[in-house]
Amino acid sequence: MAQYVGSLDQGTTSTRFMVFDRRGRVVSSYQEEHRQIFPRPGWVEHDADEIWQRSQLVIDESLERGGLRASDLAAVGITNQRETVVVWEAATGKPIHHAIVWQDTRTAGLCDQLAAQGGPDRFRSKTGLPLATYFSGPKVSWLLDHIEGARARAEAGELLFGTMDSWELWNLTGGPAGGRHLTDVTNASRTLLMNLATLDWDDGLLRAIGVPRAMLPEIRPSSGLYGHAFGALDGVPVAGILGDQQAALFGQVCFDVGEAKNTYGTGCFMLLNTGSVPVYSENGLLTTVGYQVEGQPPVYALEGSIAIAGALVQWLRDNLGIIESALEVEALARTVDDNGGVYFVPAFSGLFAPHWRSDARGIIAGLTRYATKGHLARAALEATAYQTREVLEAMNLDSGVDLTSLKVDGGMVFNELLMQFQADQVGVPVMRPVVAETTALGSAYAAGLAVGYWDGFDDLRANWGLEQEWRPSTTATARDELYRQWKKAVNRTLDWA
Repeated sequence: MAQYVGSLDQGTTSTRFMVFDRRGRVVSSYQEEHRQIFPRPGWVEHDADEIWQRSQLVIDESLERGGLRASDLAAVGITNQRETVVVWEAATGKPIHHAIVWQDTRTAGLCDQLAAQGGPDRFRSKTGLPLATYFSGPKVSWLLDHIEGARARAEAGELLFGTMDSWELWNLTGGPAGGRHLTDVTNASRTLLMNLATLDWDDGLLRAIGVPRAMLPEIRPSSGLYGHAFGALDGVPVAGILGDQQAALFGQVCFDVGEAKNTYGTGCFMLLNTGSVPVYSENGLLTTVGYQVEGQPPVYALEGSIAIAGALVQWLRDNLGIIESALEVEALARTVDDNGGVYFVPAFSGLFAPHWRSDARGIIAGLTRYATKGHLARAALEATAYQTREVLEAMNLDSGVDLTSLKVDGGMVFNELLMQFQADQVGVPVMRPVVAETTALGSAYAAGLAVGYWDGFDDLRANWGLEQEWRPSTTATARDELYRQWKKAVNRTLDWA
């Protein structure tokens, strides 16, 4: 009898396979990093074949380490880095180019051209999104225009497009031998190609951005049967797909209007459940699909997207070499009592919410001879907290609701210095659940619901437990002065590129 549910979590820097029990506790997990490819400044790519190889490896290893077989799993879900695109040959499964990653800025010119005919909010009424390099559709159009013969082949149905969920699903369910070419509403809502009202690809958007319908996956609800797996998971139903941030919303059981979560990963992403009617932002946030259970209406969310959070710690490690592992950053930051007047704005890919400025570039401000690598480490951690405060203030304005607490998850939430500083900056308690890796848990929940492993939302709510809470410990005057200096540094990043 199947006792567990699995989740294939394909992230920006790594892929892992996690197995959960009925209480939402981790039974087994294995993770592998993949290469980050930077062909030019502002360009970020992944090798999609490498990611699929890593995916097979982590599935095999996780099952082996847990002493599990495919028959022990009731279902498997997929969650993924959103907006990263792959175009591949339908007949062979061979990608025509490296995957273009969500952080990539090469489509700035195309986005400017599209905005010239209606401004950066030209498509917002249909998609909930501004025109920005972040989103998938222009990346696909770029590939079709820059790979010889690709556009004609796409129009002929020879090429398939997908975000990473579709790439994983297609390979998991057979690849060239009948793989299922599908996506879910959350990933589709990040392409600039899907109409939020119809939950289908929009012909006007497809024409404007230049993406042939023939290459697109079919859009499905987040929780529902997608097909059955081959390989190590042979016969297991693939029954849930959610983009990583919506998966974290689901894993944090934010099923009621007004509930919000913030995920600290490569980037940082805050989502607020706004219910069955989309709320359009006037303060730089995104309107997106939060999730959809098969047979039920979609649930929408407001989102604040921050491009660089944990990736800044990786930059300190890989580019500057001032730490040897990401875990060392907290100890280094604790060697100083404050930031020493140093502010770090990591606009490596421009600024996302609430600014949406692709012309911004990263800056370290306030340097003096007093500054040490400890101050740099502290400024890097504080940058994530300041960016989160910017998003939270925008969310309060759009929703009309002041949040009374903030649920957090992701790898950085084990950094206690950051979590305390975050509570100080937002002025409300910050709450970490027992299972902090809620992205994988959310897709497992979606898959388990679809096959009846869990009965409903009340089952999932009962699994949520508080592990640690941080309460504000500073004055409003002190927090606001730090934030004022941060905003001053942000202004220095603009009009650079």
